[in-house]
Amino acid sequence: QVQLVESGGGLVQAGGSLRLSCVASGPTVSVYNMGWFRQAPGKEREFVAAISYNGGSTNYRDAVKGRFTISRDNAKNTAYLQMNSLKSEDTAVYYCAASRGLLTAHLYDYNHWGQGTQVTVSS
Repeated sequence: QVQLVESGGGLVQAGGSLRLSCVASGPTVSVYNMGWFRQAPGKEREFVAAISYNGGSTNYRDAVKGRFTISRDNAKNTAYLQMNSLKSEDTAVYYCAASRGLLTAHLYDYNHWGQGTQVTVSS
């Protein structure tokens, strides 16, 4: 069973940066693709970024391309989301998730989820 714990959220001014971390535990975490999703109040959870199990492939939603960078360190069982040039519309709870198989942006392909970390961007 994979367990995921996010950290790094907080309050930041528009234009600022944050780095989210997701520490995974379990016997085979290095074979999982890792994804970041977010959910704003009153809205559905949406895909943000994903990275393949070996870090060789990444995928981003258009709204964050050029501002966010996903990465992972398998030696530390940790995935990261570096968020730069933050905007008020990035305000949401950010969730880390793990999936097997093809790299995907579909929420229902992810079997394991963290508890989420709040990111608030003030304008």
